[in-house]
Amino acid sequence: MNIIRQLRHQVQLTQAQLAAMGATSQSTIAAYESGSKSPTLRTVRRLATVLGLELEIRFVAALTREDRRSLAYHQVIAERLAWNPGPVLEKARKNLKRLQTLHPHAGHLLSLWSAWLNLPPRMMKDQIMDISELARDMRQVSPFSGLLSAAERRRVLADFRSGMAA
Repeated sequence: MNIIRQLRHQVQLTQAQLAAMGATSQSTIAAYESGSKSPTLRTVRRLATVLGLELEIRFVAALTREDRRSLAYHQVIAERLAWNPGPVLEKARKNLKRLQTLHPHAGHLLSLWSAWLNLPPRMMKDQIMDISELARDMRQVSPFSGLLSAAERRRVLADFRSGMAA
């Protein structure tokens, strides 16, 4: 996910709201999010600071195509979590119990999922959308399987593929 969009989503602001707080324009924020303009590190730090956040820079292995595809699916799930967490969490907890029975070798990851499913939805979203090695491994044993319909999965995949061509 684009760093400016990620920052804006984390604090749940519109582009115009972020622009006003960051002393810039909505069109500049839109350009950063679309990738047509790149913010400087100084700009990203300034935007984070006005939101009361600290900028942290880390280096992680490059995302594979599979990692990016998994993130695309989990982005939709994260949006569902924000919109209507009850049914999403109920299904995930049921799936987690099944996964724990079927895949005892993944016990350490499934135990962590158990903890993540008890986080507030906003914090859980941050965890599942993280690009760390741990989060990538976690998405491989995601308890959110079956949450999206076949049509929704096809749409996410089509959007993902069209983004890959861009």
